Amino acid sequence: MKVYFIGAGPGAADLITLRGARLLGSVDMVLYAGSLVPTDMLQHCRPDAELIDTAQLDLEQQQACYLRAQAAGKDVARLHSGDPAIYGATAEQMRRLDALGIGYEIVPGVSSFTAAAAAIQSELTKPEVSQSVILTRVSGRASAVPELESIARLAEHRATMCIFLSGPHLKKIVADLSLHYPQETPVNLVYRASWPEQKIYQGTLGTVLQDTKRGAWNLTTMMLVGAALDKSVAAESSLYSKDFTHLFRVVKKDKSKAKAKAAGGDAA
Repeated sequence: MKVYFIGAGPGAADLITLRGARLLGSVDMVLYAGSLVPTDMLQHCRPDAELIDTAQLDLEQQQACYLRAQAAGKDVARLHSGDPAIYGATAEQMRRLDALGIGYEIVPGVSSFTAAAAAIQSELTKPEVSQSVILTRVSGRASAVPELESIARLAEHRATMCIFLSGPHLKKIVADLSLHYPQETPVNLVYRASWPEQKIYQGTLGTVLQDTKRGAWNLTTMMLVGAALDKSVAAESSLYSKDFTHLFRVVKKDKSKAKAKAAGGDAA
């Protein structure tokens, strides 16, 4: 018996990995959070699989499902939104599985922050603008953010920042970001990236509050902020420059220029 923690991706049923979809189609029991994982994702499951919505189950009740599957010798898929490594609440489950002697495997998925970047058609890093991406969130009742990782402190770096679950906290987030980011810094809000109800706002730190209505952006909203999101900034990497050499590409020298330079030297 084995438990597979599978990243379901940001929402669209075809943004799960091939491995994740294959495993979903092979196991006898599937646990998923119905509040976060769309039911369309369940199309990858076996028709006879037992499907359990964990949205109303506590950790002990979920553990009971694993024990029941263990007694029956059945494999289990634990479907998590996005990637299990980011705000997945998987560590506490794995600790309990270790104690029970139940083996498990983690299958990565597409995170909502990369899906949000795709939705706004932006790269999160640009040479000499920002080469770092900070993934964070505001404190909530279930999980507090350490003070050293507060948005106000992280904003000092002025790197590209992706703020999960930002919808209800826009006023506080904007105030904290404004301590360090210029008001013209691009801000993007993406609600439920890749879902049919996806919606996007694009503006700046100085306009986002006046452009959006209070309460219009729900919890599952990703905020992307940073100078790298400014599409008018044409910073380019040297990686594909015709003059840049590396292990797999050697720049060919222009022989005609070399000859002309040599001839000029002889004439001198």
